[in-house]
Amino acid sequence: MTYSEFGTRINNSQKEWKQRRRSSLEKKLGIDEDVQLNVNDVVNHPSHYNASGIECIDAIKAATDGGYEYYLQGNIMKYIWRYRYKNGLEDLRKARWYLNELIEAKEADGN
Repeated sequence: MTYSEFGTRINNSQKEWKQRRRSSLEKKLGIDEDVQLNVNDVVNHPSHYNASGIECIDAIKAATDGGYEYYLQGNIMKYIWRYRYKNGLEDLRKARWYLNELIEAKEADGN
């Protein structure tokens, strides 16, 4: 894969992911698509993971390709492992976020 192809893949992945997340959030909150959301959501969209204009998860997805599911599984395990000792409910929510992402990845694969 060339550097240009990698960049294109990341950009496409970012656009798809943002639209999917925004649609899901709008549906859950019952708001229309013209409303701008400017809340720092530490579980779903932490601002420090989007400092360069692309969410870190999108870059990881593009870079790891077939290993993305293992990455997600590792993060699920990490957040469940430490929730009692670090961030409690926030870590459980993060584990759930990664689990939902893994489920979506498997559904997209048809598995």
